[in-house]
Parts: sequence; structure tokens; C-alpha cells
Amino acid sequence: MSIRNLLTVLSLTLACHAREITFPPLSGYQQNQDPIHDTGDIDITTGSAFSGLTTFANLPHVHCLAAEVTEMETYDIAILGAPFDTGVTARPGARFGPGGIRRGSRRISPESAWDIYTGENSFLDWAKIVDCGDAPLTFLDNTIALKQLDKAHKVISARKANSSEFSIPRIVTLGGDHTTTLSALRSAYKRWGQVSVIHFDSHIDTWDPKVLGGGISHYAGVNHGTFLHIAHEEGLIRNTSIHAGIRAPVIRRKGDVRNDIRCGFETIKARDIDRIGTYGVIDTLKKRVAGSKVYISVDIDVLDPAFAPATGTSEVGGWTTRELLTILDGLSGMEVIGADVVEVAPIYDNPGETTVLAAAEVVHSLLTLLVQRPVKM
Repeated sequence: MSIRNLLTVLSLTLACHAREITFPPLSGYQQNQDPIHDTGDIDITTGSAFSGLTTFANLPHVHCLAAEVTEMETYDIAILGAPFDTGVTARPGARFGPGGIRRGSRRISPESAWDIYTGENSFLDWAKIVDCGDAPLTFLDNTIALKQLDKAHKVISARKANSSEFSIPRIVTLGGDHTTTLSALRSAYKRWGQVSVIHFDSHIDTWDPKVLGGGISHYAGVNHGTFLHIAHEEGLIRNTSIHAGIRAPVIRRKGDVRNDIRCGFETIKARDIDRIGTYGVIDTLKKRVAGSKVYISVDIDVLDPAFAPATGTSEVGGWTTRELLTILDGLSGMEVIGADVVEVAPIYDNPGETTVLAAAEVVHSLLTLLVQRPVKM
């Protein structure tokens, strides 16, 4: 710096001190702030939506599979991740679905989740809802992985509920491919008996393992397209179940449909919504399962790929996210004893995270249904 420039800086500094102002001048915002090192009044005991562990909707995490759970860690509704995708027949990737759905839910905060349509906040109602994390599943052996998931459901549903009125916690599973629903239905049967299934999907998923699996092995026959057939064979579900949103082709023109009916299902096809509307769909679903305990399974591919591209077996011509959420909200009043959202494969999502955002909101709607209608034994 030249002597002339140095003298100029010194003269300006002296002038500023003489006028008792700071050089350079502070903005109005800065002048109103405490010194940056003064953090005494800042509360960091609570997190924000984008800090800490990523749980569903920023809910508290509980290690529900621990040998013992303290009274402080009891719960009424548990979120359980099932990172499993070795039962798929198309694109893999759903093992990362639980993490993707949680990521899509980060904008949801229990304190500010008042539903604009219902006026309710399921997180601040009677039920204590927690995120149990993911079940530890091997990705090298389907048979063992499903036994691990069976046990995880058994342990979590066997805990004492937080509410003294209800003895059995209910579970919402984040998939994972659709094979994971089989473990949930086994658990539901042990706690509640046979249930009616409302199955939102583009595929029927009642294929005979000899058809979808080829009869090669028992291992090959247990997959995301046969689990409802197996659930029927094991006596887990009632003959009052129903599909919604079906549009994918079948393998055998008549045989698959006959087998589907034998497994206890009626069907609402995707294009039926053009004829009867969302409220017609709601009415049909409610009439079909009336008087029974209900398990709701949502394969994210029930949505059109425009709304949910991140899934393993996309089928065009599906429902919109708004239509699905309207239908789910319309199912209030039923005895829903469990639910899941499956087949989310985040690797196929777009930069806007369209699919995981939709899946997170579907989980939110399912939680609302569980809270609206407490279920006693």
C-alpha cells in the first residue's frame, strides 16, 4: 500500500472515531443483534426439521427391538422400516425405501401438522407415535430375512402400549418390496385374527407361486407378486378383501382372475375412478370390508409414474396423488389394525423427490386413520 493510501485510511478511521461510528458501518440488522459470541438465550435442546437423526416426520426414535423398553419408551403406534428388495421381479432398489420415505417426511413436524381438510393433527392426539428404525434384515437370504422381519413385528407388537386403554401397539411399515407385507399380515393375525386387506396396487399380487416363480423352488415362489396368495393359504386374511387401482396385465387370462377370487379379493380397476369417482371408490371399499378389522397396504405404484416414478414395476394409467389421498381420507371410521407403504425405490426418483414426498404423505394419511379409530381387542 502506498504512503498516500495509508494516510487516507488513517484519516478516515480517525474521523469515524471522532463521530463515534463503526467503520465500516453496521447494517440496521446487525445493529439490532447481540454480539455473535453471546449464545446464552439460544435454545438448542430441541431440533429442527433438518437436524439430528432422520426419523419419520421428526418423531422420537425408540429402539423398539431392544431386550427391554422402559416406561418412557412405550408407544401406541410404531413406524418400522423393512429394507428388503430381493423379492422383486423387476427393478431393485426398494431396500432404500424406508430411508427415502423418511427423507420425504422431513418437512412434516408434529407440532405444525394440522390437516387443512380434516382440521386434525394425528401426532398431537391420544396416540404416542414413535419411529422404531429399521428391522435388521439380511440381503443375502430371503428366507432368513423374512423370519427376521416376522420376529421384528412380533417383538414390536408385543410391547405394552402407552395408552392404558389399548394393549396392542399397531405398526405402520415402510417398505421395502411388497413381500414385506406378508410378515405384517402374519403378525396381525396373531394379534387380531383374520383381517380384511385393502390393497392399493397396480398388480393383483395373488399369483400362484408356481406361476410367478415358476415352481423352481420355494425360495423363488415367495416374492412381491405372490405374498397375498400365500397369506390366503396360511389363513391370515378374510374373503372380504379388495384390490384398488389395478391395471397391470395378468399372466393367465382366466386362471389368474379365478385364483384371485379364490384368495378372497374383489377388484376396483384404475379406470373405474373415471366412472364412479373417488367417492364411489371409497363407498365400494367400505362396503366390502364392513364389520371387520382392516389392514391397508399401499404399493406406491398404484400412482401413475408421473406422480411416482421411483418404483420397481411402473404401470402407466394410474391414479394421481390427490385422488389417492382423497380416497384414504375417506376411509375414516374403519378399524385399521396396521398398514404399510411399499415399493418405493428412491434411486429412480427425480431431483424434486416426487415419489418420496408422495409416499410420506400417504403414511401421514394412514397414521391419521389409525388415530381416528382406536381399536380394542
